[in-house]
Amino acid sequence: MNQEYKGYDTTIVYDYKEHPDAVSGRCDNCGNAHFKSSVKDTIFLRECRQCGMKKSI
Repeated sequence: MNQEYKGYDTTIVYDYKEHPDAVSGRCDNCGNAHFKSSVKDTIFLRECRQCGMKKSI
């Protein structure tokens, strides 16, 4: 499957307050709805399983 990305930099962590989801529950970069979640130092981090875009929630 050929996936089209919107050009977000996947090496940085975006803040959800500054960059809320364009479509709720979907990755802004690729539209995928599957994420890996982790918590570190009371920060919830969501990472897209397909493209790797990260957001701190």
